[in-house]
Amino acid sequence: MNINTLQVPSTKSYTKQDLIEIYDEYSPGIFRYSVRLLGDNTTAEDCVSETFSRFLGVISRGGGPTENVRAYLYRVAHNWITDFYRRQPLPEVQMEIDEHIDPGSNPDEMVSEQFERERVRAAILHLPPEQQQVIQLRFLEGWTHEEVAGVLGKNVDATRSMQYRALGSLRRMLIDIEHEENNG
Repeated sequence: MNINTLQVPSTKSYTKQDLIEIYDEYSPGIFRYSVRLLGDNTTAEDCVSETFSRFLGVISRGGGPTENVRAYLYRVAHNWITDFYRRQPLPEVQMEIDEHIDPGSNPDEMVSEQFERERVRAAILHLPPEQQQVIQLRFLEGWTHEEVAGVLGKNVDATRSMQYRALGSLRRMLIDIEHEENNG
């Protein structure tokens, strides 16, 4: 079974091995996505667990994705995160990209880069949830517009438009932050 391009008919019955492969393939990405949005490893683990629990529950009842398993799982995770935020105050979100510190790095540059990441993180938190999701999936997960559209349940043009608006909003917010810092 090729789970990267899995097209699942609604009557698909999964073998135990199919489910193991789906979990092994998609759980690391869903975890990274969840950590970025939730800001906490333990809560992200809960999200991954609940995402796959819901997936198993749906397929045990004969339902589940009819097109793309990955898009379906990310949509379930996003819905869980949305529900979580409805019940909780917003925590600080981690938007760290995996990186290794070069021992020869200039400490001033490292501090400057960290400061810039914090500014971007703060600006992203002010975007509407769907725009945050587009930025996450497109730029941090490296998904195509088609893949993001599948998760959002929108067409590709709507996804491109949402990305354009999100980047424009981020640009304006970062300019405003910089202006306030320079004049404050």
